[in-house]
Amino acid sequence: MSHNHHHHHETENIRTAFFLNLFFTLIEIIGGIFTNSVAILSDALHDLGDSISLGLSWYFQKLSQKKRDQQFTFGYRRFSIFGAIINSIILVIGSIIIIWESFPRLFNPQQPNAEGMILLSIFGIIVNGAAVLKLKKGSSLNEKVVSLHLMEDVLGWVAVLIASIVMTFYSIPILDPMLSLLIAAYILFNVYKNLKNALKIILQASPSDIDVASIEKKISGFKEIDNVHDIHLWTMDGEYNVLTIHVALHENKDLDQMAELKTKIRDELNDKHIQHITIEFESKDEHCVHLDC
Repeated sequence: MSHNHHHHHETENIRTAFFLNLFFTLIEIIGGIFTNSVAILSDALHDLGDSISLGLSWYFQKLSQKKRDQQFTFGYRRFSIFGAIINSIILVIGSIIIIWESFPRLFNPQQPNAEGMILLSIFGIIVNGAAVLKLKKGSSLNEKVVSLHLMEDVLGWVAVLIASIVMTFYSIPILDPMLSLLIAAYILFNVYKNLKNALKIILQASPSDIDVASIEKKISGFKEIDNVHDIHLWTMDGEYNVLTIHVALHENKDLDQMAELKTKIRDELNDKHIQHITIEFESKDEHCVHLDC
């Protein structure tokens, strides 16, 4: 399968999941109002967040493939992080509204329509399950992450189904706001994790799965190299990693010898998942002009 065809297939999968999720979110909001269930409305918020995530993933999946230009010399990959931050802010605001609505119901519970909740939760399991199956066929990291997110939705609906079945036989209306607060807490926990990762990328922290010290040690091991300094490692979007490095040589070399050494260094770092490596050579006695050196 060609790269372009695979990319088109991935975009189509995300688009299908987006429309499934958005369609169900609208039904869920109406159903939540109809059944008087804050748990359903909480999950509607969760699904709305997922719809925004999927919509942004779909849009940025296409935008991120744009080649670099004079305005964005590293390309458009980082736009996906911008989308994640927008999505996180929307989810935080929505979660606060849900907590505000649910908390008073702990002390003054209102009986929701349990039968309506059962029907909605079964429908929720089917729709979200269909979206999971659609994305599970994909092989890209993007599809796998979105698929995992939707799988969590399926489990959330299973919890709503169990609670609504219990409320059909027993009058325990407090289960509804309790479930709502649990869903809101779960959303905020995930938002915190996602926002933390997004902000680390925006602030150009080095990727957590790549050890800078081990890179320095690997390159310093070459007999031609005196020392390694001015190492800068960051990630564009959590997947595309960039490294710039100054390498001081024991003795001067011609261009062919330096090109050969560059290839050896890149081969040595092959297992580090760094997609863009810039190497600057210096002679042993050359003074590095940068402040960090």
